[in-house]
Amino acid sequence: MRFAGRVAVVTGAGRGIGRAIALKFAAAGAAVAVGDLDEGYAENVAFRIVKSGGKALGLKADVRDRDEVAALFKAVNKKFGRVDILVNNAGIRKDAPFHSMTEKQWADVLDTLLSGSFNCIRAAQEYMMKQGGGRVINIGSPVPASIGSKGGANYAAANAGLEGLTKSLAVELGPYNITINCIAPDYIDTEMTRGAARREGLYLDDLKRFVSASVPLRRLGTPDDVANLALFLASDEAGFITGQVIGVKGGP
Repeated sequence: MRFAGRVAVVTGAGRGIGRAIALKFAAAGAAVAVGDLDEGYAENVAFRIVKSGGKALGLKADVRDRDEVAALFKAVNKKFGRVDILVNNAGIRKDAPFHSMTEKQWADVLDTLLSGSFNCIRAAQEYMMKQGGGRVINIGSPVPASIGSKGGANYAAANAGLEGLTKSLAVELGPYNITINCIAPDYIDTEMTRGAARREGLYLDDLKRFVSASVPLRRLGTPDDVANLALFLASDEAGFITGQVIGVKGGP
């Protein structure tokens, strides 16, 4: 199988895009560490993979906590013996008008999306360097995201930082044969997208009409659309692609 013998760590993998990515890697033969803040969701996805004949480990993962992140990677290495792929998918939104945005709303989003990615990359690269290479894939969002851009200063800032982190670390980690890229999905049918749309007064049917009128491909994307790109970026075929931010949004 395409990823047989490789080990992927996917954060925020209990639902939505992260779950789709974890399942895709497992179907392609990778052993998958399913990390999520909600341990029950993580274990559920891992159980589904194992039941289908794959290898998986479900773990609670608060990416904001460096000690917890270090423990996560130590457990993965102990279970599977290596770390080949990291997908940073953990992220949250706490939208609010800028004039009333609290320090906690600001910090929670940046700590999860940006600092959380930093924590995971720093832990993963130690294993990847020893192995002679690896793949890091950050999951972000366009800056600003097309749906729910008002009141999203924290979310936009975190994603802008994630893009900068991706490009900078591509230079630093490249000599160790570690590639790092960022996928920036938009108009993907997830609960986060639906929540952002509801804050703009759009419910599912309204959202679909909006997308049909504004997205060239005339549909919402699916988590599998994002997972397919993640699978490619982790493959040998993408070995000369690094430091890139690639949109998945049905149009330019």
